[in-house]
Amino acid sequence: MASASVLTDLAAGLPRDEVMDLVENFREVMRSRGSVEADEEVLGDAAAFSGVSRYPARVKCAMLAWVALEEALLAAN
Repeated sequence: MASASVLTDLAAGLPRDEVMDLVENFREVMRSRGSVEADEEVLGDAAAFSGVSRYPARVKCAMLAWVALEEALLAAN
């Protein structure tokens, strides 16, 4: 829920392309297993989830809202 909340704060009012870039950046951090540090300038409060990337079961939870938003944007195209 926290990840979804941060996502809505970040994505509200942004153009589609910028939202897709956010999702991709967040995905890169989450898939890194801790090797990629999140850039606060890009991800804002979502950078706090960097530590989650070390726990695969938690990555799925953190990514759920982000993937849902991405799929919705792709379907709307």
